[in-house]
Amino acid sequence: MTLMTLGSFYEVVAWLIRLTMLVIVPMRRTPQAASSWLLLIFFQPALGLLLYLMIGQARFPSWRAERFANLKSFLEEQRQKLQNSVASLPAEAALAADLAENLGHMPALSGNRMLYISDYQALFDHLAADIDKAEQHVHLVIYIFDSDRSGQQIIAALGRAAKRGVNCQILIDALGSRRSGKQVIQQLKNLGVDAREALPFRLLRGRTRGDMRNHRKLFIIDGKIGYAGSQNIINRDWRPGVVNQELTVRVEGPIVFEMETLFAINWYLESGALPDRMRDTPHLVPPKEGSHILQLLPSGADYRLAGFETMLVTGIYAAKKQIVLVTPYLIPDSDLLAALKTAALRGVRIDIIVSKIADQILVSMAQKSYYQELLSAGIHIHRYRDKLLHAKHISVDNKLAMVGSSNVDIRSFLLNEEVSLIIYDKEAIAQLQNIEMDYLKNADEVSKAAWRLRPCYCKVMENLARLVSPLL
Repeated sequence: MTLMTLGSFYEVVAWLIRLTMLVIVPMRRTPQAASSWLLLIFFQPALGLLLYLMIGQARFPSWRAERFANLKSFLEEQRQKLQNSVASLPAEAALAADLAENLGHMPALSGNRMLYISDYQALFDHLAADIDKAEQHVHLVIYIFDSDRSGQQIIAALGRAAKRGVNCQILIDALGSRRSGKQVIQQLKNLGVDAREALPFRLLRGRTRGDMRNHRKLFIIDGKIGYAGSQNIINRDWRPGVVNQELTVRVEGPIVFEMETLFAINWYLESGALPDRMRDTPHLVPPKEGSHILQLLPSGADYRLAGFETMLVTGIYAAKKQIVLVTPYLIPDSDLLAALKTAALRGVRIDIIVSKIADQILVSMAQKSYYQELLSAGIHIHRYRDKLLHAKHISVDNKLAMVGSSNVDIRSFLLNEEVSLIIYDKEAIAQLQNIEMDYLKNADEVSKAAWRLRPCYCKVMENLARLVSPLL
């Protein structure tokens, strides 16, 4: 075959790829994501096809979908146990709670106690102390679990618990903890802890695309104490030149039952069996400990809809006075952009707090490409100084708030397994708003006029990054 013939053959194959993918790519995909994929495929057909086959389908393999379907009766049993703890809410809040329950299969519950933990080391101290008091079991789901000083503090506490006969079961995301996850798992196993990878890589059978991750941070002790938020088990300065600022919520009361249920779902999907605690002994709802009304919202590719985004957009449309949105990564889709602009037009004050320090350059550039559009709509953008503000939360008026692991980007909306704690009572929301006000004191507001005058090369790089933002 001559060189000319080879060239002609490649062109025919390239156009077959383009035309075929023109039909396939838009199926069950947002217009932004479809446009990004088609742009890549039309310019680089072979490379685009290879990447699409690797990471183009945002769904888990069939065996995992079957396991999740098998949990339907288990979830209903858990729901029935919560009847006496279901909260009575005003009409507007009840609508939000019903939506969240339909999305994540868990109702809003009354009688909870909660504590916001924004001090990085304080979280590890609280968690280690709670593990040291554990009598029955410790359950952890974590994205990054490192073997550094912070990791060793928690490993040591887990080892002490296992030595006392406490059943410890830990899930560690395979990609998030790639730096030292296998070392941590082996060390935990040597101490008598049942530690496993979440979403491990498989080359052949039941392969999951490598960037669909379990991004949750969920810790439960004895079914009585739970933690949810943004902080991983790793030193706060694990990236050179970057110091993390986080927010985690420690809770007691019936909400911990929902956390245990979500842990059971995670464990069953990875192992095919429910955790020992739920298989061998009755699983009881903790007694009421306080006055806070809370609801757990799991989201991810296992669920029918993008749960976190759906609640986020719904909350923004319901806002009347003020929204504060805190996220390290802001890559909104068209639905979220429309909700934010519409709220601003209604006169709602919207403050978005992002981090001035960037740990992911391409994501940071894509994020900045949205600033002008948001500023022009009357939305206020603030860049947090000195630290990477890795906390993820939103408050809407004094009626609704969410704190959890989910970023405001398409990856968290559609690909990652996430968990959010929804807060309904005014006292707890006011406490979160005080934390948000402290963020604003340590942030610089972006001037619309100054932002427009930034160098031309910055605008070009940001807009190029924006083209692939649905794939980030």
